[in-house]
Amino acid sequence: MDDTIAAIATPLGQGGIGIIRLSGPRAKEIAGRIFVPKKPGKALQDRRLVLGNLVDPSTGAVLDEVLVSLMAAPLSYTREDVVEINSHSGPLLLSKVLQVVLQTGARLARPGEFTFRAFMNGRMDLTQAEAVVDLIRSRSEKGLALAARQLSGGFAEQIEGLRQRALDLLARIEAAIDFPEEADSIVGVEESRSLEENLLPAIERLITSHTQRKIWMDGIATVIVGRVNAGKSSLLNRLLNEERALVTPIPGTTRDVVESTIHIEGIPLRLMDTAGFRKGRGRIEHLGIRKTEQRLSEADLALVVIDQSRPLSGVDRELLARTGEKSLTILNKSDLPSRIGRNTEAKMRKERRVVKTSALTGSGLEDLRRAIVEMVVLDGEGEDLLHAAPNIRQRDELLEAEESFRNAARNLKEELPLEIVAADLHAGVDGLGRIVGKGSPEEVLDRIFSEFCIGK
Repeated sequence: MDDTIAAIATPLGQGGIGIIRLSGPRAKEIAGRIFVPKKPGKALQDRRLVLGNLVDPSTGAVLDEVLVSLMAAPLSYTREDVVEINSHSGPLLLSKVLQVVLQTGARLARPGEFTFRAFMNGRMDLTQAEAVVDLIRSRSEKGLALAARQLSGGFAEQIEGLRQRALDLLARIEAAIDFPEEADSIVGVEESRSLEENLLPAIERLITSHTQRKIWMDGIATVIVGRVNAGKSSLLNRLLNEERALVTPIPGTTRDVVESTIHIEGIPLRLMDTAGFRKGRGRIEHLGIRKTEQRLSEADLALVVIDQSRPLSGVDRELLARTGEKSLTILNKSDLPSRIGRNTEAKMRKERRVVKTSALTGSGLEDLRRAIVEMVVLDGEGEDLLHAAPNIRQRDELLEAEESFRNAARNLKEELPLEIVAADLHAGVDGLGRIVGKGSPEEVLDRIFSEFCIGK
């Protein structure tokens, strides 16, 4: 934390502007040694852009005409002195500027180190730091809104509220332990009821809404499967409204996974067109089918495409049996007479959701989009999303806290020693604290911030 760190804060490549960011006790000093203002004697001022030349102090050579800004501690992103050098953007130029900055006394920042310093200096809690990653990675407008709310501290406020409730209860339990002769008047049945009726339902709500929030943040991994020539690639092209996948009458044309992303009513769907299932006729096709099976096992949603113009085959039946609840069955080629039989279709509709489409004409595409939305979005989930655990780490901490509080409630009812109840409550309070970064082990922090890009 005593070092001054630096990194390129904008994507590498040609562009209008590139930014090199410095943070730390020597940020202003380093900038002063490599920056020469256009107006002689004009020093860097807090929150003012100053025009000048960036020079290599070892040679005196001018590298670029730049704008430099200073954000003095503690009113900066890291609560340290922060300097940003705005130069023209080009990979070689930005690398050269960074090299000069490092030679003048800074060191290269590690991934996420700027945000890590903001966390360590109390600028934000751990949930807000993680929200920065969510903002960058979000795949939908609702995902952006959810990440922005988390960044503003909304989720942390909920966790802290739950933690304070648990601490209040723990204080009463410990008072009863210290004054056993008055224990009956300090702790009663209402403590157990408070856990079961107030604390635990609130935690459960945060946990159960996690899956729905993940949909808006990360999107739905959607795999399109079916036997060869069922029309999978044609259907993908229809949904994308472009010729993304190769379509021919030759069976087995698709031998690898073709991926694209579309948005249906704001929901990001990561569509994967896969090799058609059949007995492989060559090593390459066999590998393609193996990759299809792997993606199918990992997918959030499977679109099972059945060619209704052909009788239901053994491959079709196997796919229907393997995909289960997380699948939507598409009877494709509805422009042709059906040959799967009315009884078979009626039985299929009883067991699973079925939509008829024609990839050739576009018929049924709106029904398909509507069915996908209805499958992945729960009724009334809008408000619940505001009370969801944003990521897996936070969800797992909530699960552990929930188990500890549930044990405490049960042990209170069974009149076990209050020391045992207090230990359960302590474990739950600690779990909630780790969500916002209180008492989080160093290896957990390292893992979280290693997911950031360098320069953030």
